[in-house]
Amino acid sequence: MMNSECLIEIEGLHTRFGSHVVHEDINLCVHRGEVLALVGGSGSGKTALMRQMLGLEMPAEGAVRIFGEPLDGHDRKKLQSMRNRCGVLFQKGALFSALSVYDNIALPMRELHILDEGMIRDLVMLKLKMVDIETRHASKMPAELSGGMIKRIALARAIALDPELLFLDEPTAGLDPELSEGFVELIRTMRTELTLTIVMATHDLDTLVALSDRVAVLADQRIVALGGLREVVGKTHPFITNFFRGERGRKALGNNGDVL
Repeated sequence: MMNSECLIEIEGLHTRFGSHVVHEDINLCVHRGEVLALVGGSGSGKTALMRQMLGLEMPAEGAVRIFGEPLDGHDRKKLQSMRNRCGVLFQKGALFSALSVYDNIALPMRELHILDEGMIRDLVMLKLKMVDIETRHASKMPAELSGGMIKRIALARAIALDPELLFLDEPTAGLDPELSEGFVELIRTMRTELTLTIVMATHDLDTLVALSDRVAVLADQRIVALGGLREVVGKTHPFITNFFRGERGRKALGNNGDVL
């Protein structure tokens, strides 16, 4: 039985690609309404874990439940229905290069096959407004956009179906500090306005500190620390020491309540 507080619950998850072991015995509860940050070194399996939460990959062992339902054992239609309650912001935006801004955002709505084009148009314009993009940009192609605009339009597409659960893969990667700060503030606003639960993979300490309620540290194929920032920083582990207690870590943490 799933814990009533868990929007996502993972039990005994093992991930293997051939002989390569990525995760061993991962157990995790994502609480409704929280921002959970996944951190870890390259190859620690942050993105793989998020893909398993979405049912895009299945673990070698263990169970993943989302919205109280196991992800295995469902037909394609049921899985898609569950995914429609989720939004995903990919690391580089992943906009379809052959589609305009308008059509990129409209695509998830059209795939529902229940909305007419007039309703879709109104919703696309609303989503653009929500991410502070002027509607005059709707006809542009991705190649005409700046990196900051791509992130915001990809976020508009991620919230196209008013999801309950939002996945962010390195949301501020590639943005300069000013754009990054503005994008973090936008995510914070989205969280409040849409009552979102967010799972975020990031290596950016400023983003981590600004947004996360809890942090899960992936290392040695396991979650080696899980909790609030102060609790996690206090753990003894080589990755935690290098990531949080180096010069960048001390600066980011010191600017937010002197966690160290």
